[in-house]
Amino acid sequence: MSTDKQIELQKEMGPNWFASVMGTGIIANAAVGLPLIGKSLTGFATIIWLIAFAMLIFMTIFKSYQTITKPQIIKRQFNDPVMSQFFGAPPMAFLTIAGGTLLLGPNLFGQQLALDIAWPLFWIGTISGIITAVVIPYRLFTYNEVHADAAFGGWLMPVVPPMVSATIGSMFLKYMQHGEAQQTLLYGMYACFGLSLIASLIIITLIWNRLAHSGTSGSARVPTLWIILGPLGQSITAAGCLGTAAVFTVSEPIATGMNVMAILYGVPVWGFAMLWFFIATLLTLRALQRKMPFALTWWAFTFPVGTCVTGTTQLSLHTGLTFFQFAAISSFVVLLFAWTTAAVGTIRGVKNGKLLHNPTSVVHIKAKKK
Repeated sequence: MSTDKQIELQKEMGPNWFASVMGTGIIANAAVGLPLIGKSLTGFATIIWLIAFAMLIFMTIFKSYQTITKPQIIKRQFNDPVMSQFFGAPPMAFLTIAGGTLLLGPNLFGQQLALDIAWPLFWIGTISGIITAVVIPYRLFTYNEVHADAAFGGWLMPVVPPMVSATIGSMFLKYMQHGEAQQTLLYGMYACFGLSLIASLIIITLIWNRLAHSGTSGSARVPTLWIILGPLGQSITAAGCLGTAAVFTVSEPIATGMNVMAILYGVPVWGFAMLWFFIATLLTLRALQRKMPFALTWWAFTFPVGTCVTGTTQLSLHTGLTFFQFAAISSFVVLLFAWTTAAVGTIRGVKNGKLLHNPTSVVHIKAKKK
């Protein structure tokens, strides 16, 4: 490889970098909504949200500049069967910051300005997220060459953004005038909910099938198993937020039905999420014992866990149970630990230059049980 090519690769940023914005922003969003202690964490959450917002601005500018000046980089990433899956990260980063702006922005610069900032962020994330949910799977079906054991958590990345949109979109409903536009947004967010949920269930089944037949890779791909918690936790959050919004958006008995869905859907899915949490923990510990290297995939420990925090918080609100209150707080502690681990590893990787080096082609990672 030529020296010029090596320099180019060392300056490369992939879409997976936006996962750090997601993982940081979800801390702020989750903290401010925590039962019992959320209000006391407002200052902490605001600082984290501002940091995440700054990260989003920097990465968006850097990636835009890179795309304009060196389009061959994004073209290579788009054609990469693994890296292309992470084009779902930028939409979710925008949506995460939009949610934080609605929750924390009014404390800094007022409600109206917060809405003016959050609204375009929401639509950027929603439109680009729907595009990735269509284009990336289409490319997977028609262009990318994949092996029988290729299914991994990253396949969820392009289809989860609409579920995040469903959550954030519900937060705008209380600011809208009652009428058809408000109801259309509500039903549109439920459509996004279904779009993401059914696609996610199909992919989760494929991942389970791969694990059962081929095992794990033991590589830095293992943390992506935590991404499965993303659509699970986010769907619980969305069901809760949409149910709450339905009460003042649509008439009875539809409003009650949507609100009750937060519990009837949320609690069973929460049970499976906890099952997967322990399975993923055991598989991760196994990989660490086999000296799994650090990679940006470790950020998969953050946002998915964060969605479980927000989902559990919604269950605590809808059920009123103390159990879910303390479960939300406990999972938030896990989130902080996961974020610290990923952040420290990222800082080290940036310093030694390893994380800014993306291969021109991906070597197939062989899954195995031994």
